[in-house]
Amino acid sequence: MLSDISGFMNVVNRGSYLLVMSHNPCDIFNLFGVSEMHGLKLSECKAHINSNRSSYIAGLSNFIPNTKDQRFVYINMNRCNDEVGSVLLIFHELMHHSLWLHNYDVENFEEEIITWAEEEAEKVFELLNLATFSPN
Repeated sequence: MLSDISGFMNVVNRGSYLLVMSHNPCDIFNLFGVSEMHGLKLSECKAHINSNRSSYIAGLSNFIPNTKDQRFVYINMNRCNDEVGSVLLIFHELMHHSLWLHNYDVENFEEEIITWAEEEAEKVFELLNLATFSPN
C-alpha cells in the first residue's frame, strides 16, 4: 500500500504508464527535470495558489518530457477530497491514456477504451488507498 505524505511524491510503474501522485502539482516538473512541458510552466505553477478547490494541475496524462513513447498520469492528491471526486479525477486522466493506448480509434474500440479506463481507475483508486473514504 502506498502512503500519501504531504511534501512527498509517489511514483508507480503501471506498465503502459508511470503513475505519479503528490499534493503539489509543481512536483511533476521537478520529477522530470523540466521547467516547461505540454504548454504548462513551472513558474506559473509556483505562482498559483494550489488548494483542494483550485490547482494549476488537478491531473494530467501525457508523454514524459524528452521521450517519444513513455507516458505518465499525474494525480494531484489535494484535489482528492471525497470518493466521488477522486474517482472522477482518476477516471478522467485514465480516459486520456486509454484513448492513446487504443490509437484514438473510438469508432472500432469505444467499449474497450471506456472499459480499460474504468478497470484501471478502480485499481488506481484501490492502490492509492482512497477507499478509506466512508459515508457519514
